[in-house]
Amino acid sequence: MTNQLARVMENENGMSTAEYAVGTVAAAGFGGLLLKLLTSPEVQDLLWGVVQRAFSWVG
Repeated sequence: MTNQLARVMENENGMSTAEYAVGTVAAAGFGGLLLKLLTSPEVQDLLWGVVQRAFSWVG
């Protein structure tokens, strides 16, 4: 019984593939959310205001 349990615990084939798949799905979801956020008019206006203030301070 102990040998059988040790073999099962040592055999992790495919575990890294599943972890990469979950990470890829999470990154794609985060990227989609970020894209949606950055293309909204409110956030674009906010970013444009920050850029304008930064350049008005420089020159």
